[in-house]
Amino acid sequence: MVSVTDARRLVVKIGSALLVDRGSGALRGDWLRALARDVADAKARGADVVLVSSGSIALGRAVLGLPSGTLALEQSQAAAAVGQIRLARAYEEALAPHGITTAQVLVTLEDSADRRRYLNSRNTMEQLLSLGVVPIVNENDTIATDEIRFGDNDRLAAQVAVTVGADQLVLLSDVDGFYSASPASDPAAKRFDVITEITPEIEAMAGDAGSGLSRGGMKTKLMAAKTATGAGCAMAITEGSALHPLRALGAGANATWFLPKTDPQAARKRWIAAMKPRGEIAVDAGAAAALRRGTSLLPAGVIAVTGRFGRGEAVAVTGPDGAVLAKGLVRYTAAEATAIKGCQSRDIEAVLGYPGRAALIHRDDMVL
Repeated sequence: MVSVTDARRLVVKIGSALLVDRGSGALRGDWLRALARDVADAKARGADVVLVSSGSIALGRAVLGLPSGTLALEQSQAAAAVGQIRLARAYEEALAPHGITTAQVLVTLEDSADRRRYLNSRNTMEQLLSLGVVPIVNENDTIATDEIRFGDNDRLAAQVAVTVGADQLVLLSDVDGFYSASPASDPAAKRFDVITEITPEIEAMAGDAGSGLSRGGMKTKLMAAKTATGAGCAMAITEGSALHPLRALGAGANATWFLPKTDPQAARKRWIAAMKPRGEIAVDAGAAAALRRGTSLLPAGVIAVTGRFGRGEAVAVTGPDGAVLAKGLVRYTAAEATAIKGCQSRDIEAVLGYPGRAALIHRDDMVL
């Protein structure tokens, strides 16, 4: 059975209704401080933690005195602009006493759909996590319009989990799991402890109801579960309004766990292997031997570059005999790769005129 205490890289989604008092529009400070303690405990166990948090619009509308109910787009964006700075400061103040540095990361759907933006987001998040930072992620509501929106933070959290290669995603919600029917209207509704496959029957059980502050219902949570488990990430839905919700989940609180059939790294490698190469990078015997040992591909070992490809696209890597050794996502364009082939990593800036990444293809983005 999955336990949140075993997570190596954990993404936690926090809904507006948990973070912001529905009546006053004020931040629930005691709850946030308790969550911060849970995050500190997870990090003490060695886990990386990313928080995907709603709440900016809910906080901002209270400050601006905007009416309850649905807001016009420009009102929502104004509320987000005011609320986002308060939200970020609240997390900073809650986590700082535990010696935890926070970072604000604002994204839109376009950032995950565009390969270059996706890689930029992934590399930034990886760097933050390697430095022990807890990123606070939210949709960039100040600029996002319907055509570039995730629309709910359940699916955003799942995409973040995929981006950072998380092995667990926890949706802190106002319900304690996935039910066969709405427990509010059907006393016989059954909560599932574990779901190993999202079947059409499971999908048919999902309703549309969400809380007064949140956009997401059970259907969006199932969509999130599909995204997460498909990338090798287990996902839990659990009730989060009480203090220390992650501690409670680890102690056996009611929840539904959606289980993946593989791990995040294997899922990513399978995804890369299925991509069609847009070019080819030939390497010398030394580089070929290093790749077989599991290293990244450095420019020094490259002897030829063919094809037209952009940063983040798939390329084939061939050895001295012309046989394909690997496939990977390249960190430079074809023109840049051609310019730096054979160069030492320390010389990349001198050749290109700007700093670059040491690896042409990182080992995490390569499958042999």
